[in-house]
Formats: sequence, C-alpha cells, structure tokens
Amino acid sequence: MSEISAAQPGHSSAGSNVLVSSGFPSNPWVQLVFGVVCMAMVANLQYGWTIFVNPIHARYQWETSAIQWAFTLFVLFETWLVPFEAYLADRFGPRPLVMVGAFLIALCWIIYSRAATLNTFYLGAAIGGIGTGLVYGTCIGNAVKWFEKRRGLAAGLTAAGFGAGAALTVVPLTRSLSSSGYQATLFKFALIQGAVVFIAALALKKPPKTTLARQSNPNLLQTQVDSTPMQTLRSGLFWIMYAAFVLVAVGGLMVTAQLAPIATGFKIDRVPVTLLGFTIPALTFALSLNNLMNGVGRPFFGWVSDLIGRESTLFLTFLVEGFAVLSLAKYGSNPVSFVIVAALTFLVWGDIYSIFPALTSDHFGKKYASTNYALLYTAKGCAALFVPLGSVIALRTGSWFTTLLVAALADVVAAFLMIGIVRPMRLREVRRREAAALAPAD
Repeated sequence: MSEISAAQPGHSSAGSNVLVSSGFPSNPWVQLVFGVVCMAMVANLQYGWTIFVNPIHARYQWETSAIQWAFTLFVLFETWLVPFEAYLADRFGPRPLVMVGAFLIALCWIIYSRAATLNTFYLGAAIGGIGTGLVYGTCIGNAVKWFEKRRGLAAGLTAAGFGAGAALTVVPLTRSLSSSGYQATLFKFALIQGAVVFIAALALKKPPKTTLARQSNPNLLQTQVDSTPMQTLRSGLFWIMYAAFVLVAVGGLMVTAQLAPIATGFKIDRVPVTLLGFTIPALTFALSLNNLMNGVGRPFFGWVSDLIGRESTLFLTFLVEGFAVLSLAKYGSNPVSFVIVAALTFLVWGDIYSIFPALTSDHFGKKYASTNYALLYTAKGCAALFVPLGSVIALRTGSWFTTLLVAALADVVAAFLMIGIVRPMRLREVRRREAAALAPAD
C-alpha cells in the first residue's frame, strides 16, 4: 500500500502543495493527465457536432433549428444531471462513473449513425449528454480536489481537454465525412473515443483525505467556511454568478453549434484561407483553431485568475468576448477575419469552465466543492435552451447579425455583473465570516 505524506514546510510545487505519493495513480499530475485524456475524448460530442448539421440536413431535409434541438437536449442532459453525478463521484470515486460515461458516449454516436428520425437523434443526444456529464463533472471535481493551491490552473488544464480535444480530430473527422459520409464516421469514432475513455478511467481515483492547509491569496478572497449545497442555493451571490454564467454560455454555445451554418450563410465555408503557413478551407480552419484556442485559454486564464483574482479575470475576458462576437457579426463575411475572430472568441470564452469551478470553491468552501460547482454548471443547460433561438432569429432577419449582436451584449452585461456586483458582495461576505470567526464565544 502506498504511503501518503504531506510536503515539508518551505517546499511547495503544483503537485506537492497537495500530496506526495509513491503510488503511480496517486500522483496529482498523473490524475490530471488521465482526466485531461478523458475530457479530450468526449469533446467531439459538443464541439464536433456543428460539422454534422449540414450533412444531416442534406440527407433528410429537416429544418436546421429542428436538428439543433438535439444539441440543446445534449447540453441539458449533460448539465442538469451533474449535481447528482457529482454526488455519486464523491461517494464511489471517479473510476466507475467515468467508465459508465465511456459506454454512453459511444452509444450516443452509434445511435446518431443509425438514426432516421429526429426523435432518434434526440434520444442519442440525451444519452450522450448523460455520458459526457459523467466524464466532465467527475474529472473537473477530481482535479479541484487534488490541487488545492492552484485550483484555477488545475481546473483550466482539465477543462482544456474538453476545449481543445476536438482540435485533434477535426481534420480526421472532416476527411472521413468527405470519404465515408457522416454515418460511417460517427460509428467509427464512437468506438475509438469510447474505448480511450474507458481505458483512461482505470487510472482515476479519489485523493487521500490528508491535505495541506491552503495558502491565502488576498486577490482570491478564499473562505475557510464550507457551505452545504442547500446553503449555497440560498445564497444571493450564487444566483448572480449563475446569471453571469448563463449570459456568457449562451454566446459561446450558439457560436459552437451554429458555426458551420454561420459560415455557410456568409458563403465562405469552403473558401481557402492561408494562415500560419497552412491553406485550409475557412470552416475547417476555424474549427481546428477554435478548439485549440479554447483549450489554450482555459488553463491560461485559470492561472491568471490564481494571480489577480477570479472576478477581475472574468471581467476582462467577458469584455473581450463581447468585442469578438460583435466583430464576427460585422466582419465574418471575410474568410480570414472569420477564422481570426472566431479563434479569439473561443480563446476567451472557455475560461468560464476553469474559473467558475475555482471561484465556487473559493467562496463556498472545498468540502462540497464538486456538488456546489455542479449546481452552478447547470447554468450551461439553461443557456442551451437559447441555442435554437439563434437559428430562428437568423431565419427571420435573413442574416446572423442580430443573433450575434445579442450574444455580444450578453457578454458585456456579464462582465459588469462580475466586477460591479459579485466582487463587492464576496468582499463583504468574506469579511463578515472572518469577523464572526474572531468574535469571542458567549
């Protein structure tokens, strides 16, 4: 049996600030790597969906908005069951939950590959959402528990797997679509992705209970008080954070799901673009670069938030995202601009999935960190309800400008919520808790 011991005072690193272990799977970095692998293999279920929308439409002539309800259902089932899944992961450990998720994500794309009705697609989306939620929620929660000192970085690296994982397979997917069609492509990648997640899950485990005390950073406003999930839900601050999460997630999910139709609407989806020494059709280039930027942004801004604070980082990135989405609406008809501005959008959007887990743990404590963040993560499901609305607005107005303008405004509102309301509320609440802790007992 491996022995676990705390690091000696004065010696710290990203891993040793939590635990030092002689057992291979008990090393924090090993857990992080396998968590990232699992996240990368489920990324296509969300970020690869857009390249299948047009082939499905071409085959069955269903309205795009009707097809996109599969994406909405996927995100709803991915997010709304995460609190329950987080509870199961806390009780049974990450390994069995991720193994079940591996089976379900493979089943999702197998169903897609055989579906001939919209209802069958919707069924596959629901199953895929459950499977992805099992993997996503479990791996994020596990990362936050293993790395206490650098929660933003750890959550960011794990979430980066989900953001950048699709970049590894966009080109093989698009080539397979061209040569074999979407049905054969879905079936083949279902088996590959499901198998990799199942094997990686074997290495995952809970961290031992012995941990070091967290070092204080005044920019983070970290509390030592653990709020239960019910206490968290009764907090007004939680619901302000929830609203900001929804506002930002709406724009990102809309661009994620609608990028191919947007490019088609601009008539630049197949136009070759030359950047960084590569010449690739605009849509394929954008998809690959978007996923890469999404993955880079999550750990980078998570790390930045560890230094300057969560709210300040979110304020800056939300403003930049609003500018990027507005630029996509105005300049997206130019193929080069489309690729660059879409990449900027995804660079700053994905940090909600690295900073909000850390922010939740900072304010509501670490004991119930997985479940409390899972409750906040359901905001992504609320945001998904607005994704089909983007297609409806574009259809009625004849362009994507209004849809993207609304998304940009939502980002700006969220930015000022973080710096104007969330930060002051947290400061007052943390000071109140500190004063209560120092007050003499009666």
